[in-house]
Amino acid sequence: MNKTVFITGGTKGIGKAVACVFAKNGYSPILTYSSDDKTAEECAEEIKSSYGVEVSVLRADSTEKQSIDVIDSYLRTSGKQLDTVVFNAAVTLRTSFEETTFEQWDRVFYANVHFPVFLLQKIVRHIVQGGNIIFTGSLMGIQPHGTSLSYGVTKSATHALVKNLVKFMQPYKIRVNGVAPGFVDTDWQKTKPAEIRRNIENKIAAERFCLPAEVADVYLMLARNRYFNGEIVKIDGGYSYK
Repeated sequence: MNKTVFITGGTKGIGKAVACVFAKNGYSPILTYSSDDKTAEECAEEIKSSYGVEVSVLRADSTEKQSIDVIDSYLRTSGKQLDTVVFNAAVTLRTSFEETTFEQWDRVFYANVHFPVFLLQKIVRHIVQGGNIIFTGSLMGIQPHGTSLSYGVTKSATHALVKNLVKFMQPYKIRVNGVAPGFVDTDWQKTKPAEIRRNIENKIAAERFCLPAEVADVYLMLARNRYFNGEIVKIDGGYSYK
C-alpha cells in the first residue's frame, strides 16, 4: 500500500528535492505552492513520469490565513491520510534592521511559525498513527547570521516547536523532528555572485554547497527511523569548522 507525504512549499528547492526522494521510495506526494502554477504543474508531471506515483499539487500560500482552510478542505474531501507531513514553506526578509516594518516582520512570523502551528491543528487527525512530522529549520536558527533577523529568529522558533510538539503529538502516536540545512545548492543559491559563493564555501569544511538530494535524504531517514523524536538534524558540511 502506497504511503502519502504532504509537503508545504513542495514544488521548488528543498521541498521539490524531498518530494522526489519520497516519490522514488513509493510515497505519493501532495505538494503545496504559493503562486507559480506553471512550475507546480511541471513539477508534478516530472515526478509522475520519473517515479510512477500519484502527485497532487495545491495552491496554498503560507502567508495567507485562508490557505489553512483550503488544505483542510482538500484533505477532508479527498479522504487522504498522511504518513509524513513536511512543513517546508517559509519566507525571508532582507530589509535592514533599521527599515524593517512591523507588517514585514509579522508576515515572516506568520508564514514560518503561525501557519504550520494552526495548519497542524486542523490536519492532525488526517495523520496516521505512527506517522511523523518534519519541519525545515535552518542553520540560521543555530548559527547567528547577519542577513535576516526575522528569518533567523523564526527558524530558532521552528526548532523550539519541534521540541515542544513532541509532548502534544505523543497522544496521537506521531513523531516530530526537524532538519536544519546549511547552504543548499538550490536555484536561489545558484543566483548568488561567484565571489559570495566562494566566501561561503571557504567557511565550509566540505568546501561546497549541499546538493538538494543530500539534504532530502535526511528527511527520508527521519521518516523511516521510528526512534527519532524531538531531534533537529543539522546538515551543513561542517560550516565554520575551517
